[in-house]
Amino acid sequence: SQTMSTAATAAFLIIGNEVLSGRTQDKNLHFLANKLTPLGIRLREVRVVPDVEAEIGEAVRALSAKYTYVFTSGGIGATHDDITTDSIAKAFGVNVIEDAEALERLTKHYPPGELNDARRRM
Repeated sequence: SQTMSTAATAAFLIIGNEVLSGRTQDKNLHFLANKLTPLGIRLREVRVVPDVEAEIGEAVRALSAKYTYVFTSGGIGATHDDITTDSIAKAFGVNVIEDAEALERLTKHYPPGELNDARRRM
């Protein structure tokens, strides 16, 4: 069993102007905490940032330096103004790639013709 000092830790980064304005309520924090606790992963920090590339990048880099896992929620949608994926990739100096396993799962999930470019990008 892991000791307190070596226990896996996590942070949760909530992204979106809608959450900060109060128009949208985050519903994922409770779900995530309930899933992590039985796995022995201690959720240690939650941040909410706007849809601003620099703020997303700063937060995800800072959290990843401090915790074992960083989970994100919000900010990703089938809209032209979604910057989350690109902002996180830029923060770590990597390119966005399409994962073959994820694509296979999406292809099985959506009926023929419903897996459009926007859903594929998400």
